[in-house]
Amino acid sequence: MKRAPVFYFAFMTTLFENPPVDGAASALKPSLAGMTRPELMAALAEAGVPANQAKMRAAQLWNWTYARGATDFMALTNIAKSLRAELDARFTLARPEIAAEQISEDGTRKWLLRLAPSHPAERPPEIETVYIPEPDRGTLCISSQVGCTLNCSFCHTGTQRLVRNLTAAEIVGQILVARDRVGDWPDADGPADRHGIPESERKITNIVLMGMGEPLYNFENVKAAVGLATDADALSFSKRRLTLSTSGVVPMMHRAGEEMGVMLAISLHAVRDDLRDELVPINRKYPLKELLAACRAYPGLSNARRMTFEYVMLKGVNDSVAEAKELVRLLKGIPSKINLIPFNPWPGTAYECSDWAQIERFADVVNRAGYASPIRTPRGRDIMAACGQLKSASEKLRASARRGEAAIDVAV
Repeated sequence: MKRAPVFYFAFMTTLFENPPVDGAASALKPSLAGMTRPELMAALAEAGVPANQAKMRAAQLWNWTYARGATDFMALTNIAKSLRAELDARFTLARPEIAAEQISEDGTRKWLLRLAPSHPAERPPEIETVYIPEPDRGTLCISSQVGCTLNCSFCHTGTQRLVRNLTAAEIVGQILVARDRVGDWPDADGPADRHGIPESERKITNIVLMGMGEPLYNFENVKAAVGLATDADALSFSKRRLTLSTSGVVPMMHRAGEEMGVMLAISLHAVRDDLRDELVPINRKYPLKELLAACRAYPGLSNARRMTFEYVMLKGVNDSVAEAKELVRLLKGIPSKINLIPFNPWPGTAYECSDWAQIERFADVVNRAGYASPIRTPRGRDIMAACGQLKSASEKLRASARRGEAAIDVAV
């Protein structure tokens, strides 16, 4: 059994520096940040903007929100003060609340974000977002659901029940929060602690939907969020730099290619159906033969736009040289690259990371077959970097606090 990272215990005392708000007290004004164009037009109509001005005002708000990162209506200097006051009375430009932030020794940053409840009885749900900087680029990993239904046995998020899908605004809100925190807006000063943040003009260059949840089980909201992220007049990310990770929801894969135009990363992790049934249980519904057929038929697939296959390295489970050879055989004819991921242990897991020498032997087989197979450098291991760990720590603290309050009530 692997021990928890040392930082895990040090962090537990400060996790709720921003305490959760009461669900009944969180019925705040809706935020325009994250709205699509039709939603923004409807909000302006609600604020009394005449129909003949709505398109212009929407374009102004769009630019301030997504190109400049405005968080205060009073900063919108090309909009009349009276309209700014009306907007401020009805709406906000707020992002999801940062419940906790961690910064790794390697510069990786992880945020626990608290969302507004979708109904008064719901406790404010929490999700995780991770920023991984490199010298010339920065990758942002965002979530699409609160929890997950897939129960992948090696994944910490799989231990958490699905609460609900994220809205498009909540998905986009993660990008806005990250750009705020790393200084990725024009003329932004950036954070006081710039450890690891690249000096390049854009601090966030790539977005991966690889956080909590299965994106293809929240298709419409993810599609709307991708539209905002890749809109040249909004967040302006290239579709080539936006990757959607799926465990293999075969019926939705072709639609993702046709309607979103992003490339996929397939959470593969095994080369036999019996093992993948255990590691990635959705395989029982869509086995390897169907999944790989869907990959071969993916719109736009070519040597210039390759499919990515994610393969987590689990000691004594899926890391043999024979399995490396079978992986090469399975992927024959699919323009692809293979990311080999050293397993990031979390408290309670039954799995261990493969030995580094074994990972290199596995990679050598794949490389000699002509596939790019980078071994992903482990990042953020000192800050509960396994997806879902920070949220679990938050829930444990919250449960502990509730037990303490109940004990005090009984004593009184």
